Amino acid sequence: MIPIFAHTMTLHQLNSLLNYYKVSLKRVMFIIALALLAPHVNAEGTKPDTVKTGVYITSIHDINFKDKEYTVNLWLWLKYKNKDFNFEENLEIPQAKSFTKSFSTVDSTGGRVYLLMKLQCVMKDSWAIDNFPFDYQKLRFSIENSQFDSKSLVFVADTLGKHFDPRFTLRGWNIDSISVTTGTKLYETGFGDETLAKPHTEYSNFKVLLIINRNAMGLFWKMFLGMYIAFLIAYICFYIHKDSIDSRFGLSVGALFAVVGNKYIVDSALPDSTTFTLVDMLHGITLLFILTVIMSTSYSLILIKRNKDEQAKKFDLVAAQVLLACYVLINAWLIYSASRVAL
Repeated sequence: MIPIFAHTMTLHQLNSLLNYYKVSLKRVMFIIALALLAPHVNAEGTKPDTVKTGVYITSIHDINFKDKEYTVNLWLWLKYKNKDFNFEENLEIPQAKSFTKSFSTVDSTGGRVYLLMKLQCVMKDSWAIDNFPFDYQKLRFSIENSQFDSKSLVFVADTLGKHFDPRFTLRGWNIDSISVTTGTKLYETGFGDETLAKPHTEYSNFKVLLIINRNAMGLFWKMFLGMYIAFLIAYICFYIHKDSIDSRFGLSVGALFAVVGNKYIVDSALPDSTTFTLVDMLHGITLLFILTVIMSTSYSLILIKRNKDEQAKKFDLVAAQVLLACYVLINAWLIYSASRVAL
């Protein structure tokens, strides 16, 4: 009996030992699986590297309204740890027609890259000309990295100090404000990457918004003085004697063509617009009032031919005062409204 009992205990021990090894093997396989999956889990949970970015504008010039562009000179600096970013080669300025680097220096000591560049950029932008010349404009500048999207790289704005040289002047313009921000730009395309389930990519960007307003009164009189003189020439026709009625028609028609010519000259300096701007309204109202002067002259001629000279003279005096008052008030209201919007 004793040997049989001992043999039975040995089988139980072997059973337990096998079960122990099975559990241990499962644990080992589980640990190996976790080790294999760990890189993928870490890759998905890794935060993108940051690039601390700052800008200092030294000058803005060659503001070209007709071609919708301007030139800006600035210093740009970037601080980051990932040397693969290589902003010297991968710098992207989306709104730039062209840009050149006149100076560049790199300091990679301490495990961090410090890149300083001086850029001259010819920027394309849209102009708000509804209230021209009492307008303010938003000049935009932004950068991206052409090789790394927002999953790998995000910009952080360096907001210390000023962002423009207070001594530089924009001829005829005042700097209203400047803001430096960061964001994400969306592209509804995969740029040929067939591994993407949806053609959608996002890139971090660094943005500068400079708001400027114009010293408008000098430019306003340079552009519209000819138009107002043409209207006054037409207005003087009310005080020409009835014996020179033909001269009244001639002066009025000449003034009409002078206003049309002035509008073509002003429009040639502005970009095309589908909206009805202040320039259009002022010229349109002037043309309408000169046309009213011609119509008034025609009515006076009818009265004179009916031998109603006194009635024609009275009509001319009343029409002259009413038209002048209405013209001045309408112009003053339009100019005041445009200048208030600019403020």
